[in-house]
Amino acid sequence: MDFQDTAELAVFRSEVKSWLAANATRRTDKHHMGMEGEAAFREAKAWYRKKADAGLACLAWPREYGGAGLTPVHEVVWQQEVENYLTRDAQFVIGIGNCGPAIMHFANEDAKRELLPRMASAEDVWCQLFSEPSAGSDVAGLRTRAERDGDNWILNGQKIWTSGAQYSDYGVVLTRTDPTVSKYRGLTLFMIDMRQSGVEVRPIKQMDGGQHFNEVFFNDAIVPDNYRLGDVGGGWTGALTVLMSERLAISGIQPTGFPQFLDLVKSLQLNGRPIAKDPLVRERLATWYSQYAGLQASYKRMITAVAKGGIAGAEASLGKLVGAVMNQEIANFCCQLFGPAGIVQDTTLSPEQAHFQDSVLFSPGVRLAGGTDEVMRNILAEQVLGLPQEPRADKGIAFQDIPTGPAS
Repeated sequence: MDFQDTAELAVFRSEVKSWLAANATRRTDKHHMGMEGEAAFREAKAWYRKKADAGLACLAWPREYGGAGLTPVHEVVWQQEVENYLTRDAQFVIGIGNCGPAIMHFANEDAKRELLPRMASAEDVWCQLFSEPSAGSDVAGLRTRAERDGDNWILNGQKIWTSGAQYSDYGVVLTRTDPTVSKYRGLTLFMIDMRQSGVEVRPIKQMDGGQHFNEVFFNDAIVPDNYRLGDVGGGWTGALTVLMSERLAISGIQPTGFPQFLDLVKSLQLNGRPIAKDPLVRERLATWYSQYAGLQASYKRMITAVAKGGIAGAEASLGKLVGAVMNQEIANFCCQLFGPAGIVQDTTLSPEQAHFQDSVLFSPGVRLAGGTDEVMRNILAEQVLGLPQEPRADKGIAFQDIPTGPAS
């Protein structure tokens, strides 16, 4: 796909620039996002509603589902322009970027028309409930049960590392409905109302001071059958759609750290001379620029596939793997460049409003979200390069017969 602006895209880009200039704060301004927690969430919802009212939310979604009815290329234009501003778009990437595509592909029409417009306007916030204490990288090993009860399903179990669950109205939850078949075949995907009494959310305190992740407990939580996504026992197909959409969404919005590093190189002095003259810094700059340019090209290639009616494939793992690692490496390197100031996490005292200090603390979580580095490498090896699968001791075994080790 040619990503040069057509006349139509040029007009759209101009409109986006004008709207952002009037409604958002540029990253080059000496400004920090500041607030966290409940206050940040309220600010994020207000921002997204303003964006939706302007017709700039869910650009590629059909109008009947609350979108703008445009194309994925319009999304690319938006991402290119919005990266110059401080916004809270990331607060909704899980719902709109991960859950939304799965609902469009697998939900019944009534559920789509009921739930997607409310998601698109940020009236409802969504979370993704996959990982469990004993099922992280091997998410198909999950144990949360869903049992049929007439026209409903009863859920019992625990999820962990669920981002934004304490603010969410709904979630997409992967459950086990049949333990008598292999672990991948016995899964079913549902949408669940997070506000019911059978759902308990416990925020997890992070080392950066935030509470973005949560434990979620289901105690006879009720899900109507019309909130099922896909066939009973077909949950793994839906889960892959969510995971690949998550990796594509992360590729589009995740921080790589490179634009901020480039700005730093242009302005910082080390021992009385411009840091740009340091050979090590120049070497790192060239290396990370090459990776950054590759990520941009890879993202455009994936968007091209989606624009032709496909879904995000295994290649989405590439952007997630490279970008997340690069973000962490840049953050660590810059904090070393700052010397003693690199350990000061104070937006009023630290260089660049403590951007790199914040990244040092948060970037490990980005490398875990949507799959660890090792999982990404396996996906690329097996599904892109066509290499043999790793040996699996549980292959062909019913989930209930898989050894779990001695009881403690």
